[in-house]
Amino acid sequence: MARKKIAVLFGGASSEHEISLLSAYNVLTNIPKNKYNVMCIGITKKGHWLYYPGEYEDIRTGAWENNPDCCTAVISPDAINKGIILIGESAYVHKVDVVFPVLHGANGEDGTVQGLCALAGLPCVGSDMTSSAACMDKTITHTILEAVGIRTAPYVHITKEALADIESTCDMIESRLGGYPMFVKPASAGSSVGVSRAANREALKNGIMVAFAHSVKVLIETEIRGKEVECAVLGNSQGLSAKGIIASIPGQITSETGFYDYDGKYSSGSKAVLDIPAKITPEETEELREIAKKAYRAVGCSGMARVDFFVTDEGIILNEINTIPGFTSISMYPKLMANMGIPYEELLDRLIELAIERHGD
Repeated sequence: MARKKIAVLFGGASSEHEISLLSAYNVLTNIPKNKYNVMCIGITKKGHWLYYPGEYEDIRTGAWENNPDCCTAVISPDAINKGIILIGESAYVHKVDVVFPVLHGANGEDGTVQGLCALAGLPCVGSDMTSSAACMDKTITHTILEAVGIRTAPYVHITKEALADIESTCDMIESRLGGYPMFVKPASAGSSVGVSRAANREALKNGIMVAFAHSVKVLIETEIRGKEVECAVLGNSQGLSAKGIIASIPGQITSETGFYDYDGKYSSGSKAVLDIPAKITPEETEELREIAKKAYRAVGCSGMARVDFFVTDEGIILNEINTIPGFTSISMYPKLMANMGIPYEELLDRLIELAIERHGD
């Protein structure tokens, strides 16, 4: 049986570019080579797409962009050709069977690449355009989850018009949320980029300005005090495998910084402690897993997602859904799946097969 050709996308015009490089390195070194031929497509921070034929190690370090054998490459939107157009001295289409976007944040996790793959008629690992966009925009996620009865943190969202009278905006936020502390987040960013904790009005105003540097909408949430617990979900919410969605035994994160920030998630020197299984009761574990699956289905996820929660004395609160979770060496998603008896190589194989299944090939 011929090996399928997989185009792995990495990098991206996003504040999470470097995280993508680390995730992609791990994906590329673990993808089953006996089943798949891999083509590497890197995207620079300026949004230049390049075919990269070099060593995987240079992806991790960021040196890949300087490889002299790189050439411009784009996904053809032509659903007949179904492939990657390589543009050098001449242009030709390199046929591929599946696109695997290892892209975090804007311009990769937000439905843009997923929509392009849909136009191209190419199976794409992970969620489709609609569910990717819904999970990327935390205000939309809140709305969907509330509609199906899943508890989330009390929140307010604002747009840049709110900056015209920042004091009145802060009055409104304080009135709606009932006081400090609060968390200020870009509505459409991941990996805790641009997230800050506000203990007073001055910190709130500063946090809003920082968050707007990463998103056109900003979300302000009441601080939830509880255990930070994550659940990995695998499967398609529609189709033949919908009943076979897997929700992992959850894991718990304890961070010395007070919340699981960017450095805690991706720095090799992180002081964050990851416990699998989480230190919660068996009853809380099963309830959390069921909520994770319910949320996954509600937003129409496919392939994979990491669902993040707070477990408090008053109950379980869903924090967010990440449709392209980290695949770095310290990332929770692959660790949780490994704990379920699905090692890294098998996990990648399953994700590719799920993409093919959802596409109907």
